[in-house]
Amino acid sequence: MAPGFLILSALGTLVLAQDPPAVTITEWQVPWPNTRPRDPYVDPLGRVWFNGQTGNYLAYLEPESGTFERFELEPSTNPHNLIVDEDGIVWYAGNRNARIGRLDPDSGDIVTFPMPDPAAGDPHTLVFGSDNDIWFTVQQGNFVGRLDRGSGAVQLIPVLTPRARPYGIKRTPDNRPWIVLLGTNKLATIDPDTLALEEVALPRAGARPRRLEITADGAIWYVDYAQGFLGRYQPADGTFQEWPMPGGGGSRPYGTALDHLGRIWIAETGSLPNVLVTFDPATESFVVALDIPSGGSVRHMYFHEPTREIWFGVDTGYLARVQVAEGP
Repeated sequence: MAPGFLILSALGTLVLAQDPPAVTITEWQVPWPNTRPRDPYVDPLGRVWFNGQTGNYLAYLEPESGTFERFELEPSTNPHNLIVDEDGIVWYAGNRNARIGRLDPDSGDIVTFPMPDPAAGDPHTLVFGSDNDIWFTVQQGNFVGRLDRGSGAVQLIPVLTPRARPYGIKRTPDNRPWIVLLGTNKLATIDPDTLALEEVALPRAGARPRRLEITADGAIWYVDYAQGFLGRYQPADGTFQEWPMPGGGGSRPYGTALDHLGRIWIAETGSLPNVLVTFDPATESFVVALDIPSGGSVRHMYFHEPTREIWFGVDTGYLARVQVAEGP
């Protein structure tokens, strides 16, 4: 067994080949029950913004005081994801009303940017581009989009494979987005200059990638939700390598985050409570596993590099913070 490798038995018992790094999970119960708090993001003031997906609101937590502040959205927005820019403006995906929204927390003003095609009904996940743009996925509409933050103009790029369900999205430093296609066994990428889209098939036909990370060496890391694998694709030479998740084929890996040491944190959602596992590409091994105290599904995770904290929402009604007390 390789150093640092771990195995989860069918009963969830953890066996470690070495002591894991010290990790602390802190949770805050969101005061609005049954609203699916999700997709937190830390703003320049240290406030942790999140969506109330089934409650039609945005809100933030002040971690030091434990206080919450809520901003109402128009009915049927069902915000799915949000990101916060350098000026503290909150951008969110209206998953049921076919638009992207912009909230100014100081004034409370909201401006929305409708999709230019009625088929693009469900903006999904947002990520900032290197210029003044936002890249985003449209899952059921089968598009990848780009929003110009200055003009509000939206461009939509159709995905080649029908019903491909573009889902998680990240971008490289040269502004090239990579997307996982949950409805098929493919990744996709877009040339930011020409908007030409290319699809890349994964080695297994039954794979269904859900989230991804991009490491400093340019590798694309994805989790296979259907069959329980972590995979790495090297665009430079077109090669793949895959590792079975510790929880096995039914582990349902979902939310992911990449930390300051290049390690990949993954939520295994196939068991209750969910299990948070960490993969170290340097040793090609899983090095830590933790049960998530509040239980339910972790759909998206966010790493805040200045504080070296990982944040996520839990369907049971909590926000959670992971602090890793080791590393340079």
